[in-house]
Amino acid sequence: MRRLCATVLGFEAIVVILAIPVAINIGHTSPRTALIAGGSLAGAAVLLSAVVARPRLVRPTLVAGSLLQVCVIAAGVLVPAMYGLGVIFALLWSMAIWLGYRHRAVSGR
Repeated sequence: MRRLCATVLGFEAIVVILAIPVAINIGHTSPRTALIAGGSLAGAAVLLSAVVARPRLVRPTLVAGSLLQVCVIAAGVLVPAMYGLGVIFALLWSMAIWLGYRHRAVSGR
C-alpha cells in the first residue's frame, strides 16, 4: 500500500507542477498566485510521498493525503481541468488505500 500511495502522490505532484504554466497562460492567474498554490500542492505531495513509507506515520499520512486530494480538486478554481484531474487522483488515492488494506487482510499482516 505504501509504495502505491507514494506513486500516486508522485505523479500527482508532476501534474500539479505542469498545471502552473496553464494557470498563468490560460487561466490568467498571476504568476505569484500560481507558483504559491501549485508549489505548495506539489511540495506537499512530494513530502507526503516520502513520509508514507514510514510504518509509524502511515495513518496520519493517509489522512493528510486525503486532505491533499480535496485541495487538488479545489485547484480547479485556478485551472478548471484540475477538477477532473483531481477527481481522478482522488479515485486513484482511495483505490490505493483500499487495495492496501485488502492485501493486508488477505495476507494476514
